[in-house]
Amino acid sequence: MSGPADRRDGFAVIDKEPGCTSHDVVARARRLLDIRKIGHAGTLDPDATGVLILGVGRATRLLRYVTALAKTYEATVVFGAATDTCDAAGNIVDTWDMSDLAEERARAAAAAFVGEIQQIPPMVSAVKVGGRRLHELAREGRTVAREPRTVTVQSFDVTGFGAGDRPRATVTVTCSSGTYVRTLAADWGAALGGGAHLAALRRTAVGSFTEAEARPLEHLEVLAPAAGVRDYASLTVSEAAARDVAQGRRLPASGLHGAGPWAVLDGSGSLLAMCERRGEDLQPVVVLAAGLRPPPADAGGGGGSPDR
Repeated sequence: MSGPADRRDGFAVIDKEPGCTSHDVVARARRLLDIRKIGHAGTLDPDATGVLILGVGRATRLLRYVTALAKTYEATVVFGAATDTCDAAGNIVDTWDMSDLAEERARAAAAAFVGEIQQIPPMVSAVKVGGRRLHELAREGRTVAREPRTVTVQSFDVTGFGAGDRPRATVTVTCSSGTYVRTLAADWGAALGGGAHLAALRRTAVGSFTEAEARPLEHLEVLAPAAGVRDYASLTVSEAAARDVAQGRRLPASGLHGAGPWAVLDGSGSLLAMCERRGEDLQPVVVLAAGLRPPPADAGGGGGSPDR
């Protein structure tokens, strides 16, 4: 991973340690970089580790595109006990004798969760119900009804299995944004006639960003904004078109297929904007190129104020 550490706008790929919240990571990054405007793309639980992507400066406006990327996790699931948080940090609320669980049956049940599935968000999640976050209500000892959500599990592979009074499985899961692996574990246990909870969770990838690129927070490197949206199709434009994009003007979408979004770059590879299709045009949705000057009047260019 390359990029100067003093860059003021861009992304950092962090290897989150256990024992801290994603908000804690953001707070520490603000102190390290002396920048207030920092956010993250996708919460990791305090006990979870792995890839956490931070947006720095103006790149925080692009975090929704990173958050939307698929995530990959490695997890350890314990069968025969359910907890009130669906992970090892919670209190055991029910137990089952699942000592006879065979690996083949566990694998078959896991396969049934691949594809589009319905999940009920856990009470310890950040989902809002009635204007309150569920984890806030949970701390007050309250449980409220939650609507199921449609999520997509691209793969759910059992990579290891250990028998015993409480069998354990190690799994690798690739899933859409908004999928709760702890809920997946609990539902897996229920499908096998008992219960289960997460014993460990590590996020190994967010889109094409893998743990191999992640750095400890103290050694973070800030990449250019274009690097953060590298999973999306890109389009390089001329200087004249760059000025149009900077002012929020549409570009022709001729030759492009699909709804996008597209990362629009200038000739040097710098990110100008993220654009989406609007009819036969591309509409700038998030513009980073504010400040580009319009061409001189005698050059035939248009005026107007740059997007801010």
